[in-house]
Amino acid sequence: MSEKVYPVLASAKKNALIDNDTYLSWYKQSIKDPEKFWAKHGKRIDWFKPFTKVKNASFEGKVSIKWFEDGVTNVSYNCVDRHLKKRGDQVALIWEGDNPYLDKKITYNELYEQVCRLANVLKKHGVKKGDRVT
Repeated sequence: MSEKVYPVLASAKKNALIDNDTYLSWYKQSIKDPEKFWAKHGKRIDWFKPFTKVKNASFEGKVSIKWFEDGVTNVSYNCVDRHLKKRGDQVALIWEGDNPYLDKKITYNELYEQVCRLANVLKKHGVKKGDRVT
């Protein structure tokens, strides 16, 4: 393993959601009061039905851990759909092949189209709302 450390580019730092001090502060908050911390950050995504319970956990007998259990959201919607209006033509994913000369940039609009195509394939094969597919 290489011991070389590569500094973060200034442009990346400028556009980052948080810096190291913010990360450390958030980490302390998440340890001190996890429910309050995750209630705040849970509101950063879109919910079809907002949650009222942040955490429901039991570590005795059968371990059970549930987060935001009474809320309803959609991961695909949060990752793709909600960005279409403002960021449709911006790059959502960058794929880099094993060959450093091979790469592809995929916009939110292109990603949405591909996600919809795959959803239609899954429907064709009998996958219905509520099914889990991995």
